[in-house]
Amino acid sequence: MPVPHNLYADLNRTKEDIQQRRTQDPLLDSLLTKYSQADAEVVEAESAKSDAPSDDELKKLKEKRLLVKDKIVDQLLKTP
Repeated sequence: MPVPHNLYADLNRTKEDIQQRRTQDPLLDSLLTKYSQADAEVVEAESAKSDAPSDDELKKLKEKRLLVKDKIVDQLLKTP
């Protein structure tokens, strides 16, 4: 069964650190919200039994999630 992606482990940061930065940075907050939505779309697509997406559709959803993650990494590097 598909599970949500662990963003905090990928970023090598604690959830508390990210949440603290999120409260101080509106752009980071927005990006994290977008990431959660994109991750939920991937999990939903991977879980679909009857209306399963094509491999290309799933790949596009994963690429969308990765693009948002890259923006999060960039934003974290900009702020101390």
